Amino acid sequence: MIKEFASPSSYVQGKGVLLNSDPYLKNFGKKPLLVTDDDVYKIVGKKLEDYLTANGYQVDLVKFNGESSTNEIDRISAIGKKDNVSVVYGLGGGKTSDSAKAVADNLGLPVVIMPTLASADAPCSRLSVIYKDDGSFDHYRFYSHNPDLVLVDSQVIAGAPAKLLISGIADALATNVEAQAVAQAGADTMLNEGQTLVGNAIAQKCEDTLFKYAHIAVADVKHHAFTSALEKVIEANTLMSGLGFESGGLSGAHAIHDGLTALEETHALSHGQKVAYGTLTQLMLEGTDQKRYNKYFELILSLGLPTTLADLGLADAGDDKLLVAAKAACSENDTISRLPFKVTPDDVAQAFRAVDAYTKDYLASHK
Repeated sequence: MIKEFASPSSYVQGKGVLLNSDPYLKNFGKKPLLVTDDDVYKIVGKKLEDYLTANGYQVDLVKFNGESSTNEIDRISAIGKKDNVSVVYGLGGGKTSDSAKAVADNLGLPVVIMPTLASADAPCSRLSVIYKDDGSFDHYRFYSHNPDLVLVDSQVIAGAPAKLLISGIADALATNVEAQAVAQAGADTMLNEGQTLVGNAIAQKCEDTLFKYAHIAVADVKHHAFTSALEKVIEANTLMSGLGFESGGLSGAHAIHDGLTALEETHALSHGQKVAYGTLTQLMLEGTDQKRYNKYFELILSLGLPTTLADLGLADAGDDKLLVAAKAACSENDTISRLPFKVTPDDVAQAFRAVDAYTKDYLASHK
């Protein structure tokens, strides 16, 4: 078996690093295509643009429309090609990061990812999740290398809403659950090669960090406090989860997330919120024991993440509707086949209901 481990060329994290970034950025040329959305531009994008201009950069600003779809990626790519930019910067959340990577790949240019949230593990990977224009999952797009630089300003992330950090914790919490299933199955990782010991170890370290520091970091970010615990969770959500999911592998939780995107009722939920329910569903599919299930369930519940069908907007969903999501989760283009056992759409639909039933019984017994 061939094994592989991947990572960005450089990862830089620290307080105030975004507006002191010239030493890290100058090697990629002075004509960047800066991809960001309106909200991020108002919060920090304008400051970054002014900083770059003051340091001799010719910034080509493009406003991201919010969906990492093929149409949006092609639109931005055409602008970058016309303006002959030297590098692509992605400033914002996970879909901005995924779009910037795709644009850079289209143009054959280096890419710098500048996450303003610790809400997803997209920044460090050599893939993008591509959605349809309506927000439903389309496919994974893979690249030959990871981002050239990931630049994380932890002070910016400390100023973001706590719910977004919580979403990132939920996404990162799936990392080790999925990686251990991939290891048990002897399946390929997202690199389409075997899992390395390092990839597996990073997934475990990610989980350990979240269980130790998640609640402290959430309390800190609610008051926009910059602390050591928050720094650790930012690293877990961004670097450890990014390396862990890619070199450790995805299996059930993210496939279930992708299936849930097929239901319009879930579109208002964040990526991490759907992944949280996916983690619990995978554990049900595995037939894990109650002690292990509760370890994840109680953290997910305590963070206010979805644990019932009602939380997903599916309180009244019939079996036919749940099977729509379950069939999408079992698509041959997704990763549920990397579990160490065969899964059918009916298995997934029943596991959706099992999570819901367990939560209701748990809450009733803990009044």
